[in-house]
Amino acid sequence: MLRKPPCDNDQCRYSDTKRCRMMCQDILSFGVTLKTWEDNDPKASLMKRKRDLIVDAAREAFLNGGYADTSMDSIAKGAGVSIKTVYRHFENKDDLFIAVMKAACSAEAHDESSAQRNWLEKAPRVGLNLAAIEYLRHALSAEQAALYRVVLRDAGRFPELGKRYSEEVIQNRNTLIMEYLKRWGSSQGWRIKDLLGAANTFAGLLRSGWFESVLLGTAAIDEAALLQHAKTGAARMLILIESRTL
Repeated sequence: MLRKPPCDNDQCRYSDTKRCRMMCQDILSFGVTLKTWEDNDPKASLMKRKRDLIVDAAREAFLNGGYADTSMDSIAKGAGVSIKTVYRHFENKDDLFIAVMKAACSAEAHDESSAQRNWLEKAPRVGLNLAAIEYLRHALSAEQAALYRVVLRDAGRFPELGKRYSEEVIQNRNTLIMEYLKRWGSSQGWRIKDLLGAANTFAGLLRSGWFESVLLGTAAIDEAALLQHAKTGAARMLILIESRTL
């Protein structure tokens, strides 16, 4: 494995060897300054468009070729930009995969109906069911299911990949469930000892049975089946909470 050579740039913040060589050496050799612009500057808009092109190209590359077999060079080619432009926006491939996951989550969150977004305000028998529906629709969307398969495929060779997926997707969802359980706990007389454990239990109830069959491709995504699975998972969660098992 190549080791990062000593860098004489006091402002260097790159842990990626290739990016350091490309960016810092330009600064040291030619006095090039990496500029930033105000949000209202036309160049800032251009930079954003380039970043979006890179993320879109990375998404296609990761979904089609997997994480392990995708290179930063191939992403640059797919985006129609130079490799230096890619490294200007993203420190390494891991950083870029995180951006792809965040973009997928943001797009789906934007598309969710107001009824789904307001489940935090709904009483448990309604709110947990809506939360379950939102969870399943998000996790089983074409984008998320494909990303999940990429993680499953390559996490053995790249353990950090699974960790990042957990941080960006699973933990964010758990945080919402924990907030809901905490918000309604007092008024419902719940005695939940471990909120994170309860959130993981809820996710486990939803990710079993039919859910796994869909991910493996042995069952089709059917709206009626999704609604029934959500209803069953929410009902079982309520039983566990009210029996003070959690």
